[in-house]
Amino acid sequence: MNDVSISPTVAIVTGGAGAMGSAITRELIHRGCRVVIGYRAGEQAARELADELGNENVNLVHADLADRNAAETLLDAATARWSSPTILVNNAGMMTHSLVAEMKDEQWDEMLDVNLSAAFRLSRAVIPGMIAAGTGRIVNVSSQAAYRGSIGRAHYAASKAGLLGLTYALARELGPSGITVNAVVPGRIESEMVTEHSNEARVQQWLDATPLGRLGTPEELASTVGYLTSPGASYVTGAALQVGGGLVMG
Repeated sequence: MNDVSISPTVAIVTGGAGAMGSAITRELIHRGCRVVIGYRAGEQAARELADELGNENVNLVHADLADRNAAETLLDAATARWSSPTILVNNAGMMTHSLVAEMKDEQWDEMLDVNLSAAFRLSRAVIPGMIAAGTGRIVNVSSQAAYRGSIGRAHYAASKAGLLGLTYALARELGPSGITVNAVVPGRIESEMVTEHSNEARVQQWLDATPLGRLGTPEELASTVGYLTSPGASYVTGAALQVGGGLVMG
């Protein structure tokens, strides 16, 4: 039997130190990937994750996705240590609160920079390497707010709806090159974003509106991302998979 060495797949996961990002990173490493974890905050959590998963499997990179150079920083980290990534998970996101009538331009701009423009720049950065490899998987993490709207968070809803449009356009552009582009649409997932922007009464409202009657787990979202990056999803592109317990259907 020939001894054939197969290089692990290299992935970039943004927002990789948070609840959802760390679950996605674990899922991809379980599937044999090496992962560049991009993070802006939560350095201690990122280092603990690297210790847990093995520093040979992850590369921690501090990157503020509002910075236009962040995409190249993450790509350079991947290629310098391993190789050009063929998986990109645009998971990073931020949420702030402001009614439209009171919203400052800076709030709007920052939200779109982090939640939408960064995904565009990262996709643009990794596409040449994916085309050269003849394969690639891009997964964008959107939100149920893209469908339902959100009072006081129009900028957030708009950024997440924009991710869906970006997903569909990229799927059409990159399909001929063997690259799939999909979105996952989380409902209410147990994460910092939910706990920081809710109270007990609000959470109960969410549960009442969710047919499954509970919050989702980061692992449930991560398994969907894992599927979309797997060979089993080779004919799935331009999809927006709802992971929300029935909060949004269709």
